[in-house]
Amino acid sequence: MALIKGKPTEFQDPPLARLLFATPNAGLLWFPLRVFLGYQWIDAAEHKITDPKWTQTGEALQAFWANAVKIPAAPARPPITYDWYRGFIQLLLDTHSYVWFAKLVAYGELLIGIALILGLFTGISAFLGGFMNWNFMMAGSASSNPLLFAIATWLVLAWKVAGYYGLDRWALPLLGTPWQPGALVKRTVPSRPATSARPAGA
Repeated sequence: MALIKGKPTEFQDPPLARLLFATPNAGLLWFPLRVFLGYQWIDAAEHKITDPKWTQTGEALQAFWANAVKIPAAPARPPITYDWYRGFIQLLLDTHSYVWFAKLVAYGELLIGIALILGLFTGISAFLGGFMNWNFMMAGSASSNPLLFAIATWLVLAWKVAGYYGLDRWALPLLGTPWQPGALVKRTVPSRPATSARPAGA
């Protein structure tokens, strides 16, 4: 929105953006990407949720964090580029947060994958998955994270239609969003009966 001669002017999205991000039929385009991303998260979670080092002791995540915070001798570069993020991971190590955080990662990956495949709260699920990809990359693990992060970003942009061929087709109209309640949560304000005005002193 911009001001032109003191009047606000709202710019519309270009036709291609409206086609991709606001047209229900565009859900066909996002469907295979959504399912692919969901499968990747379920596949990543599968070995974690059956491994006690992830779901009980957290040793697997502890080892990953410990390797990430290492600062090798020059000219080698440390896995973590930013000191503030290294300090954050070190704090999690010092407080033994890996014990509960590993469970959060393992079951979080599983739930994100299931939600994406079902097309349920696609925008939120993609955002949470992308946030995990971002953290893995910040900790020095590239692997498939850049590609998955890119797909997640596009699904977030297409949140209104990315799950149209999924449960969002019914869930979003019923539940709505924090700024636009759906049919199940919308509050109806009872109308007050009209009262006739009375003259002063009557």
